Amino acid sequence: MEKEMKQLRKKIVLLLLALALIASMFAGLFANASTAQAAGGYNYAEVLQKSLFFYEAQQSGKLSEQNRVSWRGDSGLNDGADVGHDLTGGWYDAGDHVKFGLPMAATATILAWGLYEYEDAYIQTGQLDEMLFNLRWVNDYFIKAHTGPKEFYGQVGEGDEDHKWWGPAEVMQMERPSFKIDASCPGSDLAGETAAAMAASSLVFRAYDPAYADELLTHARQLYSFADTYRGAYSDCITDARNFYRSWSGYHDELTWGAVWLYLATGEQAYLDKAIASTDDWGTEGQTPYWGYKWTHAWDDKRYGAQLLLAKLTEDPRFIVSTERNLDYWTSGTAETGERITYTPGGLAWLDSWGALRYAANASFLAFVYSDWLESRDPVKAKKYRDFAISQINYMLGDNPRNSSYVVGFGTNPPQRPHHRTAHGSWADSQNVPADHRHVLYGALVGGPNASDAYVDEIGNYVTNEVATDYNAGFTSAIAKMYLLFGGQPLSNFPVPETPTEDEFFVEASVNSSGATYTEIKALLNNRSGWPARMGDKLSFNYYVDLSEVYAAGYTVNDIRVAAGGYNQGGVVSPLIAHDEANHIYYTNIDFTGVKIYPGGQSQHRKEIQFRISAPVNTTFWDPTNDYSYQGLRAGSTAAKTPYIPVYDDGQLVFGTEPAAGEPVVPAVPAGLTATAGDGQVTLSWNASSGAASYIVKRATTSGGPYATLATLSGTAYTDASVANGTTYYYVVAASNSVGTSANSAEASATPQESTEEVPAAPTGLTATAGDGQVTLSWNSSSGASGYAVKRATTSGGPYATVATLSGTAYTDTSVTNGTTYYYVVTASNSAGESSPSAAASATPQGGTTPSALVVQYRAADTNAADNQIKPHFNIKNNGTTAVALSNLKLRYYFSKDGSEAMNAWIDWAQIGSSNIQTTFTDTYVELTFTAGAGSIAPGGQTGDIQLRMAKANWSNFDETNDYSYDPTKTAYADWERVTLYLNDALVWGIEP
Repeated sequence: MEKEMKQLRKKIVLLLLALALIASMFAGLFANASTAQAAGGYNYAEVLQKSLFFYEAQQSGKLSEQNRVSWRGDSGLNDGADVGHDLTGGWYDAGDHVKFGLPMAATATILAWGLYEYEDAYIQTGQLDEMLFNLRWVNDYFIKAHTGPKEFYGQVGEGDEDHKWWGPAEVMQMERPSFKIDASCPGSDLAGETAAAMAASSLVFRAYDPAYADELLTHARQLYSFADTYRGAYSDCITDARNFYRSWSGYHDELTWGAVWLYLATGEQAYLDKAIASTDDWGTEGQTPYWGYKWTHAWDDKRYGAQLLLAKLTEDPRFIVSTERNLDYWTSGTAETGERITYTPGGLAWLDSWGALRYAANASFLAFVYSDWLESRDPVKAKKYRDFAISQINYMLGDNPRNSSYVVGFGTNPPQRPHHRTAHGSWADSQNVPADHRHVLYGALVGGPNASDAYVDEIGNYVTNEVATDYNAGFTSAIAKMYLLFGGQPLSNFPVPETPTEDEFFVEASVNSSGATYTEIKALLNNRSGWPARMGDKLSFNYYVDLSEVYAAGYTVNDIRVAAGGYNQGGVVSPLIAHDEANHIYYTNIDFTGVKIYPGGQSQHRKEIQFRISAPVNTTFWDPTNDYSYQGLRAGSTAAKTPYIPVYDDGQLVFGTEPAAGEPVVPAVPAGLTATAGDGQVTLSWNASSGAASYIVKRATTSGGPYATLATLSGTAYTDASVANGTTYYYVVAASNSVGTSANSAEASATPQESTEEVPAAPTGLTATAGDGQVTLSWNSSSGASGYAVKRATTSGGPYATVATLSGTAYTDTSVTNGTTYYYVVTASNSAGESSPSAAASATPQGGTTPSALVVQYRAADTNAADNQIKPHFNIKNNGTTAVALSNLKLRYYFSKDGSEAMNAWIDWAQIGSSNIQTTFTDTYVELTFTAGAGSIAPGGQTGDIQLRMAKANWSNFDETNDYSYDPTKTAYADWERVTLYLNDALVWGIEP
């Protein structure tokens, strides 16, 4: 009903406005043109467009594709982890990174009010989707923060700690504690304002997403009930807010404000009654009997907007007179006292030094809304208020003594250096680095001039040059009205995505020292990213060398050593790697993976390493001047940026150029060949050759050959068992690829000899235990044995066939059939030979263990879902009738890694022995497997405690709240089907996700 009445009132007002304009044409013959008639000249559609862009620049959390700010990235992704809630999202308050709840909610309410009043402006300028996107973004955050009917998180981040650091939001590293109000420590101002924001937003979403509007209204009702029932000032509970956003006006104005918007959203008289009754608690202006009139609607004091809406809703003279007293104070002076706000010489209604334009914009928006309603009642007075609002908004856009805009990225001579960390884009934790902002914070309204119209565009002046979400709230809503009055065209190509204007990653290098056989490089790996800023914990760079002189002197790459020098901030230096073997071009990769290099300070945005490339001592061939990466490097401590040392982020080239690579060449001659004699065998090994696809092993019985080919293989080791003891053999190895075969390696020789080792005794103590589809064997070790052969027959006495060769003293035979009796013997062997068989043992496997017979029990040893370790404990029970070998089982616990860090695991204790349990990670689960030493679970038995503990390599926190297998309520062992168990790879317990 309210919406229909609103539309009807619009039509009436438009009709009366048309009549008033006709009348004004005649009045203009005898008077100067009005401010309204003279106003214009600005593209108000463009201003509206850019003002909404500013709110997208303030978004925290994981950004959506709809966000248009190309230089912003995900940030604050761990917000709320300290209290076990997802508090990501919302807006950063101003030029900092704190999410202050009271001004955020106040901003959302004014933006929603502006859309409610001037929806046509957003539709006609094509900005409706952007406005709804911004309102949904902040309201989604309010929904997350409203963690219970009587609990609301009103701040994330600590003001003083946050303000100590000057850098982009994407890489902030400070702790971000979460603060709340609840029934034990309430905040009526914060809860009441948030209720107003969500109720007002429900109004504007009603026509576009009714379900979302209903959800917002539900939260608004609960929050208002909380605010009204449990009264108190939020800054008494969220004490960190006291120095930043203490509600000096108290909380009664928010109780009125929230009730008014709930009435508009629901039409329920009870809310209107509450709103009217709560005005009895409003304070007065000094010693006067009047409600406050020397300020305006702002994040703190909501009386001005509330009384205006109550004037429209009730037409009660109390609210009308009070509203007009306030607007008269801002325009012509109050009727009772003649008091009037200070005006600057240039015409700005100047209320306060801190954010002067913000207050003038808020007062202008109220003046527009009230003049719209007043037009049919008192056109002259309506015109006075409207002209005031027009003059103030145009002052901000350029009608001022400076002839300059106060809106970043709009108009003539706009501010270039707003007090905003991420837009500035410093990598050095400094307001002076870089000298100019890297990004344009389109649409942001700065604080504004002093009372004399003086203004200096300084980044450090947070009083006059900071920007904030609440600064743009009334301004945005007033601009919508300006568009309806004077028009404009949105920019068709806005925004144009920014592209980096400078290198984001690069290496600076110099020659640290040099000598006849070495070159030592000092290199600094830089991360000055800003489009968007991002963490560099997977950065590396390559340094390329030309070894032509090395090969010309008869040496190879294997003779060149690379090592870190005397100073290293975390880089790992690789041996030389082939890049272009035909031309002897190699490189060392300096890997800083795991080291946080980010644009966050002098010592954070770059890391240094000194590394040395050395030839053998007493050689004279070393020459670095032909090295690709040596180009342009100077000796001494002054390092210079060089494109010849390319940088990689997670393996992807992000800076510099690589030298061109040639075609494949014949691989180098294998080096390091050794031959070790044994009993009836010779074992060979050699170093790998760059570019080799295979190796050819050759043998002779005379030094120097002729050599006969023994084998072609891909590895770098070979055992020759076709030899006779007492004969000396000579070996060479050649490397081969698709291009050709290298020359032979240097020769190596060996003489195999008969071993004096004795054959081990036959194993004793062989036992065979039947299971379901398996037989588990164990025996005593034999002195001198290097291995055992397990042999099986289906007839007592044999013949026996070998089923396994192993080094341990236990084996599970799963290649059996239930109901068949098997007979086993075991022999021991070493290089001297094989023992006689052990005494035989037999077993008859039988069916009986069914999937339901095996059960996994679980308990959570750590119920903190947000710390840096996961501690699930397990117990596996066998309710079946036959034993089950643990080596045939696999257990899986499903969880989320919450990042790309490597995982570590420990078995802190296990009844079956920690060393008998192995862990393997995938992206979705950890798998436990068991060695033969773990034994079997007897019928009716269990493994007992298996205590698993997991952590990320960097010891960062997890979020277990959405982990499939995690259940903090299970602190004692209980059957748990979200942990799965597999017998011989078949699922026998649990439910997979």
